[in-house]
Amino acid sequence: MVNIIGVKFRPKGKLVHCDAGDMSLQVNDYVVVDTQHGLEVAKVVTLEPTSQPSEELMTVVRQAESEDLEEARRNLEKEALSKCNEMAEQLGLKMKPLAARYDSRSERLTIFFSAEERVDFRDLVRKLSRALERRIELRQVGSRDEAKLLGGIGKCGYPLCCQNSLTSFASVSIKMAKEQNLALNPMKISGICGRLLCCLAYENKEYADVRKQMPQLKHEVSTSWGKGRVISTNLLKETVTIQLDDGTVKEVALDELIHPGERS
Repeated sequence: MVNIIGVKFRPKGKLVHCDAGDMSLQVNDYVVVDTQHGLEVAKVVTLEPTSQPSEELMTVVRQAESEDLEEARRNLEKEALSKCNEMAEQLGLKMKPLAARYDSRSERLTIFFSAEERVDFRDLVRKLSRALERRIELRQVGSRDEAKLLGGIGKCGYPLCCQNSLTSFASVSIKMAKEQNLALNPMKISGICGRLLCCLAYENKEYADVRKQMPQLKHEVSTSWGKGRVISTNLLKETVTIQLDDGTVKEVALDELIHPGERS
């Protein structure tokens, strides 16, 4: 007796009957089916056809494994992004589709895009939903999220932190660059997203703590060589460069400065 099951390749797609051979399957299982377009992943929706199928039966090759599902997800996301690009151009929408993510549990596709202005994408959502036979959500993101989605290499030569390790974006300000004595050159302190580097916030507290201990520029300090005036500081090395009264320039460790009350 032929083991006939009903599957769907898309949630709202046509019911297709297949020969599952001697496989024991359950509703909601995923299987790999041999179609005229090659091997495709489908979802089992019924095990007992209500009538004898009139069309030629397709063959179930095997129950889908994690690798099959992952490949099917990637293909669907790629198709969704391509369709979104195509339809956005047809509708004249000034937007840049960035990435698509498929949630197999809710069977929903989320497409992320960037745009300089607000975009009325309601018509695009309707057309995409019909074309892909999926629930579609379009979500506009900012420049930092765009970099996180697309990835890339940072100024440090490593993959972007926002893509590999950061779970949220910390607030970053120009004050942090000033605290760390960095040159306020936008090309040097901005990431590929055009915003201030996220890593400026990583050690900002440590820099701020060291700065509190540093004497101000031009202030007079005492050292084992005598008194002098501060001409520069190095937060990273925790040193102070001073000019002694006789004109000699010395670089002194912060903890080597003599504070009032220390000299006997």
